[in-house]
Amino acid sequence: MSDVTIGILGLSTVLLLFLTGIELAFAMALVGFIGFSYLVSFKAGVNLLAKDFFDVFTSYGFTVIPLFVLMGQIAFNAGVAKKLYDAAYRFIGHIPGGLAMATVAGATVFKAICGSSPATAATFASVAVPEMDRYNYDKKLSTGTVATVGTLGILIPPSVTLIVFGIITEQSIGKLFLAGLVPGLMIAFFFILTIYIWCRMNPALGPKGDRSTWKHRAAALPEVLWVVGVFLLVIGGLIYGFFTPTEAGSVGTFAVLLLSVFKRDIGFKGYIKSVIESLRTACMVLMLIAGSAVLGHFLTRTKIPMIAADWIISLPLSPDVIMIIISLVYLIGGSFIDDLAFMILATPIFYPAIIKLGYDPIWFGMIIAITVMVGVVIPPVAINVFVVRAITKQPFSVIYSGVYPFLISLVVCAVLLFIFPQIATCLPSVFMK
Repeated sequence: MSDVTIGILGLSTVLLLFLTGIELAFAMALVGFIGFSYLVSFKAGVNLLAKDFFDVFTSYGFTVIPLFVLMGQIAFNAGVAKKLYDAAYRFIGHIPGGLAMATVAGATVFKAICGSSPATAATFASVAVPEMDRYNYDKKLSTGTVATVGTLGILIPPSVTLIVFGIITEQSIGKLFLAGLVPGLMIAFFFILTIYIWCRMNPALGPKGDRSTWKHRAAALPEVLWVVGVFLLVIGGLIYGFFTPTEAGSVGTFAVLLLSVFKRDIGFKGYIKSVIESLRTACMVLMLIAGSAVLGHFLTRTKIPMIAADWIISLPLSPDVIMIIISLVYLIGGSFIDDLAFMILATPIFYPAIIKLGYDPIWFGMIIAITVMVGVVIPPVAINVFVVRAITKQPFSVIYSGVYPFLISLVVCAVLLFIFPQIATCLPSVFMK
């Protein structure tokens, strides 16, 4: 058999193993090891397996992942999300659909210090849904909102997805963070606009809440300002070169911990819980990266990425059509496999083609991030919907019916990014030349 045939068989085996219930990280490592051993030698396969795992788990650069995850978990266990939701509610809770809009606003600010999509969905499902129930909000609006707002962290920094994309493609994490800021805020605005239009069409979906006094509104602002301050510290340090991404994660995590302890929002047990949860998430991501590294070396040996790139650019189609097809592959693949895992699997294959087609790699990262955002809320593998279902006990049909209107916002943003790439590239080009 040719090397290409062996590579195709290897990729097919990875997907088959995943369908049997084996974790994708182990499936990628196993197939990569066996394939490389077959093509080169058993000794070379063993050395590759050991070296790739050792390099990933001892890499200083990869510590950025557990640091930013820890920052988010500390904020999560300190109850920051609830306070941000309360602050947003005091300003806009009195208008139709205001509680749902406050959920989007609170989640947008919370994502500035938490890169975990399921954690945000879980937090606001626990905090916002009971409050919306109290004002007789329709279940599809309340559950659909909390399931969807969790996706904002995939674009708004510090995003674990963008960090992993930057590591895989060797792009600047600081540039990716800046590139995700405008599209992320734009999608949050579209989410709020969707709620407004939906509630205007059917006022029974989101009745008005209580109007807060300006005194109560002013009292809630400090909770927002310190989160924004930490965000500006981390992103500003990256922009002006004061911090590397890893140092930014360290500074941000320490700042959130210091403020949470000072405000007595988190105790020693809460801190230990945050560390354990962070380690669980970080180890999962690092295992995916390590398994992808082994599989990637095997695929490189078969020359599949280069052949795939040459084949893609030779198609009698315009680059934009090819880009749409690639995005659909990510979307379909992420609908059956965890979206982050599929991104790690597919990016080394498609990335060379993107570069040959002349697309900006930072812009491509934003397109893939929006595709991942769609994937975490559409069936069959919709982790955010599963999280909300577990907390609210609502049927999947109700949650999905609430999610679908928000998908329009994601599609509109993706279309605008295609037409105006500057939406993503303007900030990196200005601040990080």
